[in-house]
Formats: sequence, structure tokens, C-alpha cells
Amino acid sequence: MFTSDQCYQAVTSRDRRFDGMFFTAVRTTGIFCRPSCPARTPRRENVDFFVTAAAAADAGFRACRRCRPDASPNSPQWDTRGDIVARAMRLIRDGVVDRGGVDTLAAELGYSTRQLGRLIHAELGAGPLALARTERVRTARTLIEATSMPMSDIAFAAGFSSIRQFNDTFRAMYSISPRQLRRAGAEQSVTEELVLRLAYRPPFDFAHLLEYHAVRAVEGIEHISDGAYTRSMRLAHGPAVITVRQGEGDFVDCRLRLADTRDLGSAVARVRRLLDLDADPEAIAETLRSAGLERLVDEYPGIRSPGHSDPVELALRTVLGQQISLAAARTHLERLVAGAGESLPKELSLVGVDRVFPTAETIAGLPASDWALPASRIRTIHALSVALADGSVELGAGSDREDASRNLLALPGIGPWSNGYIRIRALGDPDVFMDTDLGVKKALADLDDASGVACGWKEIAMNCSPWRSYLTHLLWAHHARSAET
Repeated sequence: MFTSDQCYQAVTSRDRRFDGMFFTAVRTTGIFCRPSCPARTPRRENVDFFVTAAAAADAGFRACRRCRPDASPNSPQWDTRGDIVARAMRLIRDGVVDRGGVDTLAAELGYSTRQLGRLIHAELGAGPLALARTERVRTARTLIEATSMPMSDIAFAAGFSSIRQFNDTFRAMYSISPRQLRRAGAEQSVTEELVLRLAYRPPFDFAHLLEYHAVRAVEGIEHISDGAYTRSMRLAHGPAVITVRQGEGDFVDCRLRLADTRDLGSAVARVRRLLDLDADPEAIAETLRSAGLERLVDEYPGIRSPGHSDPVELALRTVLGQQISLAAARTHLERLVAGAGESLPKELSLVGVDRVFPTAETIAGLPASDWALPASRIRTIHALSVALADGSVELGAGSDREDASRNLLALPGIGPWSNGYIRIRALGDPDVFMDTDLGVKKALADLDDASGVACGWKEIAMNCSPWRSYLTHLLWAHHARSAET
């Protein structure tokens, strides 16, 4: 949490970089806003600051209808931190409380319900249930504004246990009822797709992100065309298909096809991780520049460290692609998807995307004869898929990164490179420097040659902490551009 003086300075300057990192509550109006709210700046003695919207709502403040604090980017710390509170936040956003309650959340993290509640409330000013309610309201508002679904269907799709709870929570958050909110906006017809706008902090190099996914796209589950990335996802209540493209302003346009609308909140959370939309590019760039990497940072302003919508899929793709080219890895993956992947329902399928990546259980059951790979690689794939299926390796939103690394490295055929790549993309670790990667080595050699002196990369990389994953991506990007020329 920033100091009160820092928060008020951000509010005074209407600095959009801080949207989602804290919320400003004005005691004289009873309203809470994002820092960049265009309304008149309140007097310092009349404001309080909260880490989460849930804490502001619990304190009796209502969300501003002008700046829409619920639509701001999320704080980057919940994706980058590895402590218990951050892990809990990732699980809450992924819908664990809605699916199984606070007891399930606590069990996944290895804490008692009371102990976990104390830890979360002490840091965030609100408990797990309040945080989950805020996520439900955000999901419900999306459905109200993007569809003509009946209010009762929206309430249960968003995770509310009753219509009364749904209405009471909305009035407490917005001071109006859900029906009044719908009348205030342009009502849409029910369509096959939900159309959303996902906020981010600029700059954002979407073109590079699209190119990164394009060279790794697997036919059947991913497709890229006309500046848009489409892929299938496996969610708790059924499959989904998402399409993302650069939108106007500081937004990504996202189209969602869901088998079950109860998965909306989880789908949005996974899209945000997939595109690294909650990153703070200014803070990352400042750290890398101070380490002497101005040229590299300026080459790719707003570069992201993309995550993945399914950590299990990412881990298996990583092992399957060990020590072979991207093109060869795609060939093996496309055979796997075609042979073992599940077909999408017709109403969800799009051009180039008609299947879902097979589960770890399915892959564990494939005979060795199905793989045109060395025997050692087949053993590694089998060991990893069994470990993912039985839970001895856990890569979900709330997993402990250090435990996951230890368990991964204990498997045959998984070394530092695979572990590092899985940490970056499946576990969202922002501080992994892939110095053993061939592309990184070539980029470092090229930069050394260009400067004419040895750069001392070990020391430079240490100075880039806690953003060394972004340094890795910058070096990959530099190598890819150098190879083209």
C-alpha cells in the first residue's frame, strides 16, 4: 500500500497508472473512485484510501458512476506476488469461493478458514466473502450491460445465492437496483457472444504479443487472423472460446462464447493473465532503464510477459517442445489435439478453433506408440501428466511457486529451462531470467557485439529484479527481430 501522501498526489494529478492499485473514498459524498476520476479533487481531510473496492464498499461507500472503479485494471501485485494473500486473491478472481465457498479457498491454501480470513482482512480491509462479492458484482454488471438475460439468471450466473442478496449487494455498491442500471444503459439483444472491454495500463505492445502467440499457435485450439487472437479454454462448468483484439483507448476488446455463463468471471480473469493486462509497464520500464537497458526498453515499449489460460496445458506444451524448433513443437501438438482433444459444441466453434486441449488425465492414458518422440521425452510427458492429474504438481491460480518448482524438478526430464518457462507463463512469476535459453544467449551476444564491450549481464540481470521475466521477453524479442534481418 502506498502512503496517504502518495495516494493523494496520484489523485491530484489524476494519474491513470494507479487505477486499480488503490481506491479513493470521499467521506462528504459517500462515494469511492479510481485515482483518475475526472470529478473535482476532494479536500485532503475528506478522503480515505482503500487497497480494494471490497474494503471501500464494506466501509459503507458506493462506487462512482462516473469513473466506474469496478472497470479499472486490477492491481499488478496480485499476479506478481507469491505470498498467501496474493495467492488467495488469484483464486477468488478465478471463482473458487463462488464454486466451493471460503472453506474450499482455505483448504486449497492449507490454512484454516479463520486464520486465512484474519490474514486477508488485516492486509486488505475486507474478508474473502466481501472480496468475492465484489467480483460477483463486477460479473453481474457485465451481464446486465452486455445481454438481455433475465435478472434472476444473471444473479445465479454471477454467483449470488439468492435474488435478494443480488439486489441488496447492488444497492449497497451502486445505490441503484440492477434493473435501474439496465435502464440507464443501452440494452442489447441476447447473442452468441459477450462483448467486453478490458482495461490496461499503457503503453501496451499488443502487436508484439500477437506475434508471440502467432508463432506458437496450435491449429484446432488457437487461431490468429485480422489482428485478433482466438483460442479455446477449459473452465469449471464447460468450455469457452475467447477472441481478443486491440480496442480503442486503453482497452482490449474481448468476445466470449461460454458454455455456461457462471464461468464469466473466471474467463475474464484468465484472459487478463493470458495478456498480462494488470502489469504496471511504467514501473517495469523504470527498473530496467535504471539497470542500463534504455535501448532495449525503448525498442519494445509496453512489452508484456504473457501468461496462459490453462497452466496444465502450458506445462505439457513446454515439455513437448523441449529441444526442438517451434515449428516441430506445433506439429506434435496439433497431432495431440487432433487425436485426443475434445470437440467444442457447434455453437462455440469458430474458424480454426473447434477443439479443447486434452486433460492431463487423457494424456497420461495415451500409449507410448501414439508419440513420435524419443523414449526419454515420452517418459517425461507421462510423468508430468500423471503428476498434474493426481495433484502432486499443482499449477493452479493459488499454487505456491517454490513448491511447484521443487515438484517439477523432481520429475525425470524436467530441468531449469522447463521449470523457468513454466514459472514465467503458467505461474506468472515476474522475476525469472532464462539465461540458459538459446535465444536469450544469442540476444546477449548480439548486444555485446553491438556495444563492443562485455555488458556484465549477470549483474545487469540482478539489477532488473523483480522484473527479470520482462528482461527475458525483451531479449527474446530482440533475437527474433535480429534473426529476421
